[in-house]
Amino acid sequence: MRRRTLSAAVVTALLALSACTGTDAPGGGASGSGAPSRSGADGSSGPVRPGEERPEATASGAASWPAPDPSRPVMDLSFTVATDLRSAVGQERVRFTPDLDVCELVFRAWPNNPSIAAAGNALVMDAVSVDGAPAVAEVSPAGAPEGSPGTLIEVQLPGCVDAATPIDVDLGFTLTFGEDSGERVGVTPEDEVAWFGSAYPMLAWERGVGWARDDAVPVSGETATSEDFELRSLEVTAPSEYDVLGAGELVGTTDGEDPGTTIHRFTAPAVRDVTVTVGRLDVIQYTVGDVTVHVGAPTIGIRSTPQRWAEELAGSVERVSALLGPMPYDDLWVSVLPDTADGVEFPGAVQFRDTNPRRDGWLVTHEVAHMWFYGLVGNNQGRDPWLDESFASFVQVVADDRDRDPAPSGDVPRLVLGDVGRPMSFWAEQFDRPGNAYIQGVYVAGTDALIEARRAVGADAFDDALRSYIRANAHSVATPEDVVEAFADLPEVIEVLKDAGALER
Repeated sequence: MRRRTLSAAVVTALLALSACTGTDAPGGGASGSGAPSRSGADGSSGPVRPGEERPEATASGAASWPAPDPSRPVMDLSFTVATDLRSAVGQERVRFTPDLDVCELVFRAWPNNPSIAAAGNALVMDAVSVDGAPAVAEVSPAGAPEGSPGTLIEVQLPGCVDAATPIDVDLGFTLTFGEDSGERVGVTPEDEVAWFGSAYPMLAWERGVGWARDDAVPVSGETATSEDFELRSLEVTAPSEYDVLGAGELVGTTDGEDPGTTIHRFTAPAVRDVTVTVGRLDVIQYTVGDVTVHVGAPTIGIRSTPQRWAEELAGSVERVSALLGPMPYDDLWVSVLPDTADGVEFPGAVQFRDTNPRRDGWLVTHEVAHMWFYGLVGNNQGRDPWLDESFASFVQVVADDRDRDPAPSGDVPRLVLGDVGRPMSFWAEQFDRPGNAYIQGVYVAGTDALIEARRAVGADAFDDALRSYIRANAHSVATPEDVVEAFADLPEVIEVLKDAGALER
């Protein structure tokens, strides 16, 4: 893989990372024992230690995008992680202001979907109350495997509630983490690390549409639907010897109620999903433009150090930002894990499998692209998976191409031609090896279709329309109809996407 050209600030940061051998005391939020010190005579350049004040920025990239809906849900989320890292107790408080009349509330328990539950992961509901009064949570399988708690949580309201009426909900739950997970939730005790993404009752609301009740499917892939919410507070209580990677801005740490524990507090103005990593980690922190990047990996059992990931991440963030616009998040939290999928995206965060980031630089760029597609512009991942996976794969191919003008791969099997826009249930029901078919039909075929469409109208026209699509649908759940609207002045694009089955004829 050719070496990327980085900005002078990033080069300085990376040199500091590779040269650093200093240590830091554990328990200071996301500060790992290998956190680097500042470089430069005046201490002004290079990475900063987690928890230190950042230099004043002239502008925030995230702030350049349209503001999120002021009526979005507001969430306070907390986890207390067990000493052995095998479980956690969670508490969620959410204020939900629906834009339609509602008679019930619907949440999804994605740790109970087939591929995640198979490794022994589980989310079990403990209690729920609505506006301070106890309520009943009815849990249904909705695609969960036999013997696993269900994925669909429904709470009937005492009476129907008019649109624009706030509803306060409190939910208590318990998480169990499975070993050898290969998924977004899991634990490896020998490496002293646990990770849990989408591991809370996720409010399954789509503005203007209502509740998303799509069944979970036995295909390894994201199937969530969630509008942006304000993460007013994320609190993770963990043994003090462990570090924590979270979401948004690290506000600080305090001693926990139990001796030997530390509370790590984060906040984020607009996210639609959350992931947390807890363990004995080597954590580094550095800046790429307006973005503070935090990279953490277990101190044992990992082949690629955070320093090796830093360079690829810096290059990917710069290239994708140049194509799509500023990074939508001020902080990017990256966990390198011994036993997870190749890459799993979350708004402002990524889980990566322990691999060689230079050899697999395409994976780094793909997951960075998800900060715009699924992060900033959401979608119903069960109904319209191509809206994030095809676009993220397309952006990766274009951004990593030397001339920014790649050709279609032409590697799409005939069996999946014309199926780009199919839902996750189609891949699960129609193929003996649904995961492979899904990758070929959505990632590869979707990328080829978008590249063909871009070539049909020219890169400048296509890229301008793509950026307009992102801006028009920022902080929302987009649909294929939104793609049609964004590219309405480029009918050749619409025709190519119809031929690929991404859009209906």
